[in-house]
Amino acid sequence: MQFLHHPEAGASRLDVEGERYRYLFKVRRFHRDDPLSLRNLSDDRLFIYRVDQLDRRRATLRLESEREVPILPSGYLHLGWCIIDPKMIEKSLPTLNEIGVGRITFIRCERSQHSFRPDPERLRRILINSSQQCGRSRLMDVDFCETLEAFLAKYPEAHLLDFSERSLECGAPVETLVIGCEGGITEAERELFDPERILGLGTPLILRSESAACAAASRLLL
Repeated sequence: MQFLHHPEAGASRLDVEGERYRYLFKVRRFHRDDPLSLRNLSDDRLFIYRVDQLDRRRATLRLESEREVPILPSGYLHLGWCIIDPKMIEKSLPTLNEIGVGRITFIRCERSQHSFRPDPERLRRILINSSQQCGRSRLMDVDFCETLEAFLAKYPEAHLLDFSERSLECGAPVETLVIGCEGGITEAERELFDPERILGLGTPLILRSESAACAAASRLLL
């Protein structure tokens, strides 16, 4: 763990209880004299606390120092991800967060199952836990869009990842990339993109949606 998230990190005194308390003192086995690094994930400041009071269910922390320590991805990538099974999204989200994806917009495309709807609060908790482990100082942005047409109206420069002779090159200047769902996008949706903005990964193998998202993000950001 690189730090503990607390929405009120920066206050002169903080109470830590519940799940945060159990994680620190039962799972991670922090000792009373250990310095504790906290972030609020809304800015880039790192706050160092010391335990002032400790009992069996709660710890009261005292702010000792703070400094600006941004730990951010070196590049920016916005994924427009056509909605798949939320369980698969949740499994892949920590990896995409560690790679450094800046934003994910979940799009309800024509082949998305309409019973699937990712839970924003659950996704936020996953991103917080991932950021605590990898050290990322600000949370990835997550939002939703009801159609691919609406997404492209907002992000007209978006590229599409699909089978194409044009390869998605490492470090290419692609800021917004659409990833299809199971079965891919329809031909009508594909025609929404300029052919020059349709890129492939250079493999004849058919990747799962979550595999394609991780592969593309790695190629562009790492």
